[in-house]
Amino acid sequence: MKRRSCLAIFFLVLFALVLMAAPNSEEQNWTHFVRIGAYGLQSNNADQIVRNAVESNVSGIEVDNDIPGRYESFLNPEDKLKAIRAVAEKAHAAGNRAFVYIAGTECITANADKTAHTLAKDHPDWLQRKITGEPAVFGGGAAFWIRKGDEDVWVSPYAPEWRKTYMERVRQIAATGIDGIYVDIPYWMTHFDGWEDTWASFDDYTVAAFKKQTGLDAKNDLKLGDFSDANFRKWAGFRIQTITDFMQEIDKNAKSVNPAIKTIPEIYPGIEEEAVRVGADVYSLYPIVDAIAHEYEFGEGDHMASSRTPFDWFAYQVGMHSFRAFAQGKATWILNYSWDGDKKVDRREAMMNLAMSQVMAGANFWDAPGHSMAGSNDLPTRKKIFSWIAAHEKTFYLPRSPMDPIGVYFSPLTRDYYAKDFIRSYRGILILLMQKHLEFQVVTPRTLATFQGPTLILPDVRVLNESERTWLRDYVAAGKNLVITGADVTQLDTAPSVVRFPDCPGKSYTATLGTDFEHATPDSQEVFLKSLKTEPTISVAASPQVATYIAKVAGKPHVFLANFAGLRGGVNPVQTPQTGVRVTIAGASKGKAFFLPFLGEVQELKAVQADGGMTFTLPEISKGAVFWYEPLTGEKQAGMNP
Repeated sequence: MKRRSCLAIFFLVLFALVLMAAPNSEEQNWTHFVRIGAYGLQSNNADQIVRNAVESNVSGIEVDNDIPGRYESFLNPEDKLKAIRAVAEKAHAAGNRAFVYIAGTECITANADKTAHTLAKDHPDWLQRKITGEPAVFGGGAAFWIRKGDEDVWVSPYAPEWRKTYMERVRQIAATGIDGIYVDIPYWMTHFDGWEDTWASFDDYTVAAFKKQTGLDAKNDLKLGDFSDANFRKWAGFRIQTITDFMQEIDKNAKSVNPAIKTIPEIYPGIEEEAVRVGADVYSLYPIVDAIAHEYEFGEGDHMASSRTPFDWFAYQVGMHSFRAFAQGKATWILNYSWDGDKKVDRREAMMNLAMSQVMAGANFWDAPGHSMAGSNDLPTRKKIFSWIAAHEKTFYLPRSPMDPIGVYFSPLTRDYYAKDFIRSYRGILILLMQKHLEFQVVTPRTLATFQGPTLILPDVRVLNESERTWLRDYVAAGKNLVITGADVTQLDTAPSVVRFPDCPGKSYTATLGTDFEHATPDSQEVFLKSLKTEPTISVAASPQVATYIAKVAGKPHVFLANFAGLRGGVNPVQTPQTGVRVTIAGASKGKAFFLPFLGEVQELKAVQADGGMTFTLPEISKGAVFWYEPLTGEKQAGMNP
């Protein structure tokens, strides 16, 4: 009996460890390979929606049928539930997937100026409020989606009656058989004019919840907007945790009815300070949802593809690679906009640039026109892009794993409390590595323990807990290389493997990129680059106008290349083709290499043997391309075994 008990305990522990590893090891599902198009769902157009989706190679149908975000259907959802059930059945019959849009904390009452009952009139206690008591109630013109005469309100997640009904609606939607619930803007109201610096909400329900959790009075015990104040830091963390818990409850309620359903929030803040302000932090959200749709607008650039500069494009890559690291194997969708009437830019070129930039980062492309979710700027171009992605989806969406990377640490709390300084450092260092074509890995507190690379960079990291410091001490003691830029809060002694740059090269390079990107060169940071002590197995010789990402896919080393040379925002969307790009595989002698240009076909490459390795000269790269190497049986290179 004792032996059986020991075995039982062993297997219980083993099972628990497997569950803990689940986010990294779960099998890929439809969210990883989806090609997205959006449609307005009515009571009688399910057939038309599914037919149009199939014809344009859409494999994930988003339908706009917002039940909790419209007061009328929040109260009476039956008609919309029937429409959702109909489109789910039609999509499944066609071998497709469908997911439905719902609002997060926003709710609109149509024709409120002529209606006796609106949410604000019926339930003023539900509303989010400024610290001065002003409620989050808006009319037509406050945002482009609010019509004249409508009432737009933002509800406190702590309003108990609203939350109870909201979760009931989530369960009803899940029961229709729809594949996903797409939750838009689950935010605190801090993004309309006049609300940006409010750090709302100070409604009675929220203030009471904060008091219960911390013992603090949110209206009187903190210095609003002052991150040097410990109490305000608690308020900021409370707001992020509130939105995270809200999304987790949505997921739990949906899956209680339909275990296969996916929960996908749409979030516009990315890695920048806006995440703290609205409370929707994608780093915190990824573990408790199935995927995230990022309406990501590079914080200091232009979110329209037709008007982005090369610097904008590189910063955009930084954001997407960060999201992929946060996701830990889950899918990353990107809802961004390619073109909105720019007469100097071909809409088709803008669409292709946007799609190329996203798939090279491993994110799913969502085609949408202007600022609208539904439709396309050019349907034939959508068909072409989606057809090509479908043919090569495993290349882009199978898991990517590191080989011998330089780690760059994303510190969520440093971003929360010192956002501008941290992001300038973090972004500059990642762009440096992309432009020098070095393999990198974004490392986070959740992945720190599994990081195996020879060098880790702390980019102006100002907040570390004791667990992080202990790991760093062990990392250095193991002979690994730690590079600290800007602030140093590691408490590590001086050592040959600990390199410090008090004047952060990441910040310096970001400043250079922002003023004169065309003439900026990563070699200007030569001392910093040498400190990385890297001896890569894969070397790439290409212009710094090309962003590279190196990783293993299905056990084979891949190099993803995104070309931004020659792009001029609002003027020229056509890249300067790159010729003579070379990839060298150290120690290789027998394998084969292949090249896949964006929207092109796979080509096998010839190699030149030199210096104990193989060098491949790539064909011309117009927009982007993928290179990969397939070692033959018996061939071994460090970090590259199949």
